[in-house]
Amino acid sequence: MKVRGIAFSTQGCRTLLRLKDMFDDIELFSKTRADSLGIERVEGSLDDWAKESFEKADAIIFIGALGICVRHIAPYLRSKDKDPAVIDIDEIARFTIPVSSGHIGGGNELALKIADFLESTPAITTATDLHGLFAVDVFAVKNNLSIQRLYLAKEASSRILHDDYIGFVSRNGYEGKLPKGLTESEKGEFGICISTEQDDKPFDSTLLLVPKDISIGIGCKKDTDPKKLSDYVKEMLKKEGIYKLRVGAISSIDIKSEEKAILDLAEEYGVKPRFYTSDELMSLEGEFSKSEFVRSVTSVDCVCERSAVYSGGELILKKTAKDGMTIALAKRKIVPRFD
Repeated sequence: MKVRGIAFSTQGCRTLLRLKDMFDDIELFSKTRADSLGIERVEGSLDDWAKESFEKADAIIFIGALGICVRHIAPYLRSKDKDPAVIDIDEIARFTIPVSSGHIGGGNELALKIADFLESTPAITTATDLHGLFAVDVFAVKNNLSIQRLYLAKEASSRILHDDYIGFVSRNGYEGKLPKGLTESEKGEFGICISTEQDDKPFDSTLLLVPKDISIGIGCKKDTDPKKLSDYVKEMLKKEGIYKLRVGAISSIDIKSEEKAILDLAEEYGVKPRFYTSDELMSLEGEFSKSEFVRSVTSVDCVCERSAVYSGGELILKKTAKDGMTIALAKRKIVPRFD
């Protein structure tokens, strides 16, 4: 998780520094002079810093007044499934407040962990959390499931909060015990269905959760046209009958970590690109396609197949090639679990 934090006072900077021991990848900033604490001062506008943070970070932490936080993140909020988690903490760490993306972005869970670490009081305001009820968006994130129609997640929570029971079916089965509010059923007015088929809608109104069970391995020439790669991936997914929401990983070798076509593709599919070293890829056992030319350049005999499998699953589509681009697909079985 990449975290960015900013403070607005010397005391706030001291609180921010405490979080360095909690996160492996955190950048610290200040809007006040904090040279003696080793924190980088933001010379530009706070709006610009917030915009950059929304683009780069998985979580953003403000140490200061909640109003400052809200005013400066407001222009960049898009939707609960795309925004990073935003946390606000007062400068003496008395309260820790998740401000946005409490469920899908993990803001609530992160706030609880930070509060425990700082020994502060978490202020959680989402209704399902307050009442200890099932939250379908949290469940989806924890189990690597895409939500087909996000607005139906809100309806699911509303029904559960009003003591209704909604239907539930999972085509891959499930582990654990169904929580209060769910009942095993394949018919009814409203329900949740976990399936890889985009038209699997057994209820009158079906909230479809799609397992992110597909990994795409990519190989390509330098400066590949992003549109060409995107079109090629769409072509192969369509040919294999794979729904876009099933894509859970896009990966390649680490020497391609700056390749715009791959980075744009990952953004298009809403996943973080994964890049592996040649040693990691070659450590995989199994039958893979072999190219001596590719091996001479990358030290890996087949980048796309090995990348796809390294991200998880078994190879279901061996290397396909077109105009200097190669694609392979791997699939893993996802069995959802209730805690």
